[in-house]
Amino acid sequence: MQDQPPSRPPTSFLKACFAPRRLLINTALFLYCLALFLLFDFLYSAFTTGQERERIARVADAVYDHGLAANFDGYDIWGEARYPLFTNSLGFKDGSVREVPLKAGSRRVLLIGDSFTEAIGTPYENTFVGLLNRAGDERAERVEFLDAGVASYSPSIYYKKVKYLLDRGLQFDEVVLLSDSSDVEDEATSYFCIDDDPKYQKFCTTTPGTHPPASPIKRDFFIDHFAVTNRVRITLKRWVQSAIGNRRRAIEHDHNRIGWTAPNPDPAHYQPLGIDGGIARSLQNMTRLSDLLASHGIPLTIVVYPWAQQIAQNDRDSRQVRLWRDFCPTHCKVFIDLFPAFFAAADADKDWYERLYILGDDHFSIAGNRMLFEELAKRLLR
Repeated sequence: MQDQPPSRPPTSFLKACFAPRRLLINTALFLYCLALFLLFDFLYSAFTTGQERERIARVADAVYDHGLAANFDGYDIWGEARYPLFTNSLGFKDGSVREVPLKAGSRRVLLIGDSFTEAIGTPYENTFVGLLNRAGDERAERVEFLDAGVASYSPSIYYKKVKYLLDRGLQFDEVVLLSDSSDVEDEATSYFCIDDDPKYQKFCTTTPGTHPPASPIKRDFFIDHFAVTNRVRITLKRWVQSAIGNRRRAIEHDHNRIGWTAPNPDPAHYQPLGIDGGIARSLQNMTRLSDLLASHGIPLTIVVYPWAQQIAQNDRDSRQVRLWRDFCPTHCKVFIDLFPAFFAAADADKDWYERLYILGDDHFSIAGNRMLFEELAKRLLR
């Protein structure tokens, strides 16, 4: 048997790796690879950015204040994330640019709500509406789901937009409205210019369609030109935030946009109408919507769901739930309360926030959208 050559001790190996010449070579190779990665990322980002530089996805509207541009094919930015966005001929978020006929060829359900219903920051195929539409396509009796939701919508816009769509001749068999806990604040403070009621019109101080979500998004050079690097950075950042747990602790005391559902809300956030005025206006516009749909023989379903803050603060029988639970017996076909399902998921998983919500944000993650889909499919695809 031949003698084996003596193995190099670990210290010798480390010394060789960190020898000045070897260290210089390794550093140069690393910088070369990094430069290539950034170059290819820059070229990829420049190639995919394209259209949204000339055309913005979010536009003003004189009838219902703001919406999404029709037939948009590009990218949108939400926070630090850049994601693909497509809209159809109606200006609804969709899986691709396509023409939606006004007359439905099968059962058609119109979903409307705010940024949770738009699923802002998430590509359509991973949203609960996209999943519902795919499941509806696979049924023997096809069901089409259209997503009319847009960030910062509230009852004033729900009513005006649905009326606009009906006046335009769009046919649908049911409206599923996902009422958000931020709606009351919006009704107390915004959209007075599109309201037909004179007592709200008097608060109009701006031109309809000038609400911030209708304005061009603020471009970011790094996000626009280094999309892949930015995605890696966000992934690492959220991993660190999850490990530290500071984002999780922050929602235990965060009442932003949902303060009216919590004890001792700040009245300054609800001017000029106040919380009671925001609730009254919400009920008025939802009643108008219900009456409008009833005149066309279209049933209304209202869905409520919790923000992460409401789960963290154990708001199980929320004021948001009670408001629409009491409203629905005389105005809705069905009331769907998803608070119990999400609280049950949170009770069963200590990492529910990191799994169901976008870390550092209020909106549902891909997993949260899937859960929303599964719960709604039980009621809408029976």
